[in-house]
Amino acid sequence: MRDTTGLAYTPDIAAATQPIYERVKRVIPAVEWPFHAPLVHEINRLKGERNAVILAHNYQTPEIFHGVADIVGDSLALAARATETDADVIVLAGVHFMAETAKLLNPAKTVLIPDTGAGCSLAESITAADVRLLRERYPGVPVVAYVNTSADVKAEVDICCTSGNAVEVVESLGAPRVIMLPDEYLAKYVATQTSVEIIAWKGHCEVHERFTGDEIREFRGRFDELIVIAHPECPPDVLEAADFVGSTARMVDFVADRRPPRVLMVTECSMSDNVAAASPETEFVRPCNLCPHMKKITLANILDSLRTLEPQVTIAPEVADRARRSVERMLAVKPR
Repeated sequence: MRDTTGLAYTPDIAAATQPIYERVKRVIPAVEWPFHAPLVHEINRLKGERNAVILAHNYQTPEIFHGVADIVGDSLALAARATETDADVIVLAGVHFMAETAKLLNPAKTVLIPDTGAGCSLAESITAADVRLLRERYPGVPVVAYVNTSADVKAEVDICCTSGNAVEVVESLGAPRVIMLPDEYLAKYVATQTSVEIIAWKGHCEVHERFTGDEIREFRGRFDELIVIAHPECPPDVLEAADFVGSTARMVDFVADRRPPRVLMVTECSMSDNVAAASPETEFVRPCNLCPHMKKITLANILDSLRTLEPQVTIAPEVADRARRSVERMLAVKPR
């Protein structure tokens, strides 16, 4: 049996990758593993040869998340831990703005994005010119950018945030009013958690905006003892219907700490697979909304990136210096 790269699934590779498969066997059928295993094995071998590290977002598929990633987490975790690696090469298994963030924090390293088409509806909803117009309309009001933005946008704002630290970042500015962009729903959620007036941009995540409160109530009617945990990029009626609202990292911690018998994770559905692999005692109900951009990252193009050291992420120096300050200011904000 061979995959598209021509790598064979041999008894030696089967034995070498069996410990990895044991971690994912609840979410990857045995019939699929022979297609993944040769790629997983070769990627892990090549990482050592290249002195490379793979950063994978929680929305990556299990064979990437559990099979080849060295550092996993949400946007905040990936941004913070990218600064700690001594690898020469960083492969970002995520979307383009995440790879840009890794490059901002590691300007001397080679940062690869396996598919340059792995974008983000939020990042594409606003431009640097839009931020400049907002500053003209609201003079003196500080601007917070969600990390789901391009480096060009980050260069125009005062500070960045993630869904995990947005409230702390907003309050760290000590201002009565704050512009928050680009996610309208995250901004509305933050407004319920602080006395700071939030001026929101109207960008939305194409994955999270599809969920509805009616859908959540329907699931509750079908499943007894269902615990619903939702990402703050979801619409307000979804958050009102949820038992817990938090970033992807906090959703992972919720399951690990509470160990609910049955849970509905209202976010990108590969994350449920990744958490389920480590939570055998919890049943996961999956309203599967996939991110088409995250799914552009595959084992095959990760391997190609490591082989060719392409495509590389580059950022114009005049943009990088200003964007880096916004990210570093975010990382300096201490959590509650």
